Amino acid sequence: MAAYLSRLHHISLHVTNVDKIAYELVNNFKFNLFVARLTEKSKQLAFRKGAAVFVVNERPNKSPLELNGLTLSSKRGISPSESEPGWTNNIQTGKKNDKDPNCLYDVHPHYSVDTASNVCFEVEDVERSFKSLRNIGCEFLVPPTEVCDENGLVTYSVVKSIMGNVNHTLIDTSKYKGSFLPGFQEVENVTKNGTLVAKSTESCPITHFDHITYACSRRWTPQVMRWYERHFGFQRFFIDSNEDVDEGYVLNKEGIGLRLTAMEYWKCSETGITLPFTDDKQPDCKFVIAESLPEQGRNQVDTFLEQHGGPGIQHIGLYTQDIVSTAQTMGQAGVHFFSPPPAYYTEVGKQQEMEDAGYDPQMLSQHGILLDTDLRQAQTDPSCQTTDTKKKRYLLQVFTKPIFSEDTFFLELIERRGASGFGEGNIQALWRCVQAYMDTERAETEAQGENTSQPQNVTPEPKHGHNNKPFTAEHCSRTPSSATLSSL
Repeated sequence: MAAYLSRLHHISLHVTNVDKIAYELVNNFKFNLFVARLTEKSKQLAFRKGAAVFVVNERPNKSPLELNGLTLSSKRGISPSESEPGWTNNIQTGKKNDKDPNCLYDVHPHYSVDTASNVCFEVEDVERSFKSLRNIGCEFLVPPTEVCDENGLVTYSVVKSIMGNVNHTLIDTSKYKGSFLPGFQEVENVTKNGTLVAKSTESCPITHFDHITYACSRRWTPQVMRWYERHFGFQRFFIDSNEDVDEGYVLNKEGIGLRLTAMEYWKCSETGITLPFTDDKQPDCKFVIAESLPEQGRNQVDTFLEQHGGPGIQHIGLYTQDIVSTAQTMGQAGVHFFSPPPAYYTEVGKQQEMEDAGYDPQMLSQHGILLDTDLRQAQTDPSCQTTDTKKKRYLLQVFTKPIFSEDTFFLELIERRGASGFGEGNIQALWRCVQAYMDTERAETEAQGENTSQPQNVTPEPKHGHNNKPFTAEHCSRTPSSATLSSL
């Protein structure tokens, strides 16, 4: 029997340099640091934008207790970094019986690189889910464990998935009234020497996680699909109405060798996310499996598998209600996006398609934004063939460069104007611009290897355009340029 899921709770990152990722999430991506858990053994920070929550976990062997001098001022007037080492003594655990675990609500992945490795789901009954999944052969890394504080009780367990280093925390928060989870202190302000760090701007209307994409080993997709269907009740989501049930959506032409297969989870609970959507429909988060095809040579999926050390989460799509405003604000703050070739915006019919959707092609080109008609609708809905552009459904996407030091994990901004699927044109354009970037990176690496005997005076530019200094109030106080482009 499957463990049916209520909703996606958060996604965990495990990184060596917490300060760098914290800086980028707050200053560049405009997330808010809202709770923190700091102990002598671990540092866990939670960042929120709309219903999208990242928990950033410090990987082992990092000793500093403070956040590089930052004071995290809690609403209780207690700063976790300044309090006594036993500030978590009130945490009560069940079977785990550990008042100060290295990583609460998760486990540290045994990987030598930074990674996004845990997708946490809410369930109605952790104990029942544990028994059901264990009976059908699931491996649990953490058995059902209770954690409580003055705001109530949370029960969780951690199950290992079939996908590389990806784990899933199953959590029941129905008996908890706090802002996040027991053990985390609410953060009202982040200050240093009494200076208030600027809050995130409202020009980035991100509301939730739209999709999660796995990079998978070749011919492994069917096993992954069966595992999620059997254990979590996932259902197939067809990217293309003519998609082969067994083969998935295949692009195998003009240097592109890619197989995509998508799935979504069935939300059994009525207790979902409340978001400002006019149709009051609860958003879901799709899971996409990307697999390379050998006929077209080495590609970015293979690069991910090599540099990550195996399959895992390649990228996460962040849904935004205004992609132009969001991309502009993030770009001004230091986020680097992949830029499609200029020819993408001058292709026959593409300019007209953008104008029909109400966008200036030059504006989209400036921010690297891709636009496409919903692939599913284009083949199944006759109304999309009409000249009435109001009936057409569009998809807009833009992709960041990798946020870790390796060419692995990156983020995507996506805006759906009625579209539920993915656009073929966008998929091809993304593939080409990412491939061009990685080919350039590989060539530069090989050139540096040939010149190792010569002194190097050039410092490589960071992927996100900042100096990789620790996360400080001075960093966060920087604001984007006042010059803004009007959103469409």
